[in-house]
Amino acid sequence: MLSAKTFLKLALAVAVIVCVALFFFLPLHEYLSFEYLQRQRTAIVDLYLAHPTLFIATYIAIYVVLTGLSIPSATLLTLIGGAVFGIAMGTVVVLCASTLGAIFAFILARYVLRDYVQEKFSKYLGHVNRGVAEEGAFYLFGLRVVPVVPYFVVNFVMALTPIRLWTYCWGTPLGMLPGTILYVNSGQKLGNLQSASGILSWSLILSLVALGLFPLVAKKLVDVARSRIRKSL
Repeated sequence: MLSAKTFLKLALAVAVIVCVALFFFLPLHEYLSFEYLQRQRTAIVDLYLAHPTLFIATYIAIYVVLTGLSIPSATLLTLIGGAVFGIAMGTVVVLCASTLGAIFAFILARYVLRDYVQEKFSKYLGHVNRGVAEEGAFYLFGLRVVPVVPYFVVNFVMALTPIRLWTYCWGTPLGMLPGTILYVNSGQKLGNLQSASGILSWSLILSLVALGLFPLVAKKLVDVARSRIRKSL
């Protein structure tokens, strides 16, 4: 007979599977496209201005659920956040949403889907465990600030390391902040496009160039910082 704890884990795992299946079975992805945003941007912005608190709460809830379930949507949702909220408010809202989503995924992986994640991502664990043991929170920061490894992989793999939940909670937004600002800024520029000619504007070009160069520059800076940390040990 199943214990209450085992039954709860099983029920949550089934709920996760059902939610993911419904997302892909129903045409919900059609509403998470930049093309849809461009067509409906005026109506969406008007709705946000009419009910800002409810709109932001709904946006955060959608972001948290989709990110927590590792449904590929974070980049698009971040761009949409920039297009609707603007750079300042967008950064705050998106960073809150993405952090809560990452924590949700982390908790699911550590306490509910541990066996599945252990089997699925075991090849990453040895390297990550060594990194956490040697560098602690800085290792998490490096994974977050250099978007080479997909965030959903980071969420799941970190859940199987000895890292404390509190360290994960403050290290995650700190590492994601630079990239969030760049993506939100790009979303704002793209959201303001009125015609195809706007693609050639210098502000949008520079924004997209910065977005492309960011992983390379961030990796170099993290490597330099990591080298100095190891020399000081």
